[in-house]
Amino acid sequence: MTTASESESESESESDTWTVATAPGALPVAGHALQLRKGLLAFFAGLPAHGDLVQIRIGPSRAFVVCHPDLLRQVLLDDRTFDKGGFVWGRVRQTLGNGLAACPHRDHRWQRRLLQPAFSRDRLRGYTPAMTEQISVLTDRWRDGEVIDVPAQMHTLTSQATLRTLLTADCVAPAAATVVETLPVFLHGIYRQMLMPTHLHRLPTPANRRFNQGNTRLHAAVSDAVRAYRQVADQHGDQPEDLLSVLLAGRDQDDRPLTDAQICDQVITMLIAGIETAASTLAWALHLLATHEHIQQRLYTETSAVLGNRPATWDDLPRLELTGHILTETLRLYPAAWILTRVTSTDTELAGHPLPAGATLVCSPYLIQRRADAFPNPERFDPDRWRADHTPRPPRHAYVPFGAGARQCIGDNFTMTLASLALATISARWRLDPTTSAPVRCSAAATLQPQSLRLRLHQRSPLPIS
Repeated sequence: MTTASESESESESESDTWTVATAPGALPVAGHALQLRKGLLAFFAGLPAHGDLVQIRIGPSRAFVVCHPDLLRQVLLDDRTFDKGGFVWGRVRQTLGNGLAACPHRDHRWQRRLLQPAFSRDRLRGYTPAMTEQISVLTDRWRDGEVIDVPAQMHTLTSQATLRTLLTADCVAPAAATVVETLPVFLHGIYRQMLMPTHLHRLPTPANRRFNQGNTRLHAAVSDAVRAYRQVADQHGDQPEDLLSVLLAGRDQDDRPLTDAQICDQVITMLIAGIETAASTLAWALHLLATHEHIQQRLYTETSAVLGNRPATWDDLPRLELTGHILTETLRLYPAAWILTRVTSTDTELAGHPLPAGATLVCSPYLIQRRADAFPNPERFDPDRWRADHTPRPPRHAYVPFGAGARQCIGDNFTMTLASLALATISARWRLDPTTSAPVRCSAAATLQPQSLRLRLHQRSPLPIS
């Protein structure tokens, strides 16, 4: 293990060799906006060839893209100097409010302490029966030979499972249905809002109207859920052990009860993170398995031996080793949170380059996790690279699909548990085949999503247990 002093020495020794550059091809007014629109992921993936810290321009705005794992780690671990903000989180905060994912450093510690009990190991174990139930409800409807819209099916699955675990009371069922209905419109719209110049947000375009209507409905539904919970608590005095109950009992940094608006901000943030991250990860995992038949067969051997033909449960997770490696490798190739932004809170420097207070930094797990010097054959889907006996071992500091440091995603274990249960259950019961030889395109929106991904289902019989 590398000690903190050793890491500092490595950073100091490398600081003399850092390269800081400006991305080529910027236009006088638009900057790199045209390149971003033509091929966003390809543009980012090509930046490490120019330097370890690369400046880009979007219109009049400038940002520095962090292209080296050591620099990325420095930024993510120092959340006081490199605070949440920038064109991604600034717009998210305007829309979602001051929830845990978007709040600045000054509010993060008390919010993290407040929410942590809802994601403890004991709570997570308690959530899994509802997850298993929702996985069975969806997959029991599938039929042999059916072609499914994979992203839509995974969104339905993770929406229902997340809502049934984080908002468990029956009184919120109507509000939960509205949340599921409005989330896709909201998420598609918020990405457009992130990249759109601020002065265009108020224009009455059809896209802006759809987004604003979805945003209003989403907040209204969650507000209805909060009021319903309060009424149940006032009448009966007992509450289920879920996210909303934790928030209703919580206190802010001044030891005051949370307002309904504060609770709504947290609930919406957690639902979006839980639903979209798991849905994106599962959709990509199924696509990768369908296009790598030998790995799909190995997974079937594992899940059939562990599960037979029943759904996966909490107690099965330790024996689903390949399942976990497949999801880990999927998140390396297609991290749901593929882009993060930070803003310097004070004058500082990075890679030996001075940065004034207010400078924007762009961090992309997608970019870092596809570096050939960190992951040999980086474009190859290889779950075995995560085996304990694999050499060389993947560098953990270059694998950051959930971020790192104090602001690492609070729901990382929630996502991995839900995705593991779903992937194992699906694999034990179904073989998935592509319906076309055409490559699946990756859509870089609020999360990385596969476009037009349809797979054909073939029902399996469990392998005999030796």
